[in-house]
Amino acid sequence: MKINDFREHAHRLVDWMADYLEHIEQYPVKSKSKPGELLAQLPGKAPQKGEPFEAIFKDFQEKILPGITHWQHPSFFAYFPANASPPSVLAEMLMATLGVQGMVWETSPAATELEERVMQWLRDACGLPSHWHGVIQDTASTASLCAILSARERATGFQSNESGLYEQPRLRIYASEQTHSSIEKDVKIAGLGKSNLVYIPTDERYALRPDCLRQAIEEDLQRGYRPMMVVANIGTTGSTAIDPLADIAAIARQYDLWLHVDAAYAGTACLLPEHRYMIDGIEQADSYVFNPHKWMLTNFDCSAYYVSDKETLLRTFSILPEYLKTGLEGQVNNYRDWGIALGRRFRALKLWFVLRSYGIEGLQQILRRHIALARWFKICIEGHPEFELMAPVPLNLVCFRYHPQGVNDVEMLNKLNESLLQRLNAGGKLYMSHTKLQGQYVLRFVCGQTYVQEQHVQQAWQLIEAESRRISKLLSLL
Repeated sequence: MKINDFREHAHRLVDWMADYLEHIEQYPVKSKSKPGELLAQLPGKAPQKGEPFEAIFKDFQEKILPGITHWQHPSFFAYFPANASPPSVLAEMLMATLGVQGMVWETSPAATELEERVMQWLRDACGLPSHWHGVIQDTASTASLCAILSARERATGFQSNESGLYEQPRLRIYASEQTHSSIEKDVKIAGLGKSNLVYIPTDERYALRPDCLRQAIEEDLQRGYRPMMVVANIGTTGSTAIDPLADIAAIARQYDLWLHVDAAYAGTACLLPEHRYMIDGIEQADSYVFNPHKWMLTNFDCSAYYVSDKETLLRTFSILPEYLKTGLEGQVNNYRDWGIALGRRFRALKLWFVLRSYGIEGLQQILRRHIALARWFKICIEGHPEFELMAPVPLNLVCFRYHPQGVNDVEMLNKLNESLLQRLNAGGKLYMSHTKLQGQYVLRFVCGQTYVQEQHVQQAWQLIEAESRRISKLLSLL
């Protein structure tokens, strides 16, 4: 493609992008595609000769778009959001154009130094310890794996990287039974074995019980195991439960455990001073992660990972073959040594665009609006005789279920709520997800999308209430 053609097509795409964001509500939130539908439309082999851009873009509109679930739709209430924003999208375009591979300082000094600065901005804006060092990872899954590997090396005196785990005692990791599934995956990747991830019971608020944590550690010590790490959750995926960080930190200190704090979603709320109670005791943590790509208007992927001791991180991951030597080692940050990947995208650019475009005050205003919308929805649930809250609502996730009068069988309630969710999502006007809490099927409603307004939440509640009435009518006929 020649530059003049690129210019013409780029202008056309930007116009399409702006139209898409302006009129996104015209699309069904959740794709209505059936399994294999797109595959059937795609040739089995790649084209031998190049095709005109017009044909490619036509296929994008006619074949690809129908299979897209629109995460930027203001009625996207499912999962945790991946809320982008126009400044972040523009930065992403510049990132793609520059094509930076920022593995070391020398390969693009600006990429490294901008990352160092914006991670300091973010650290201070969220009230995190001022001595912490930050690095951008792709996802919280990767960041948590970095924490687990660092903890493994510290626990083994850095011998596991050298000679493996064959002569080491069984290393144990502790986490709430509500912790994210990525921790289990990371434990397996780290070679520690799934059976050495110890799930700790939770209380009525779905938060980790410190007394049970202490008991599990003591039992492992009696067995001759080596307690290595504890993961505290600030905002679990299931219900945004907040583990008692200060109490967990005291136990971690007593038993010399690495304390990793997973605040992947809820960490953005620490931009609000009134929500920093969630991280009381954070100064005792060894590592911490949250995702600006979830609730801070920054395109996926962009995960902020902080450590209190960067030397342990570097010692865990550093490797210096001849072809990567630049003569600047020790004078600059080479972020390829701060994580798993050698290659690194210029993610700091979009974070910089977002922070400068909105400012901390602008981001705070958006977060407070989302939390207020969730509280309005919570009041609707509490005031309805056939709905009930299933978990506390500390932020902007409301966990609830439909509970028609006279129906108390758990399995029946689970089936009714699953049916309600499927009916609502099939309508295309909103999209929600579910989880199970203590064996109960629970609907999750997240008010965190960039463009969500009061009318979208009100419309969602009207749809939920209307569909539940239809189900109640069917039940009355049985």
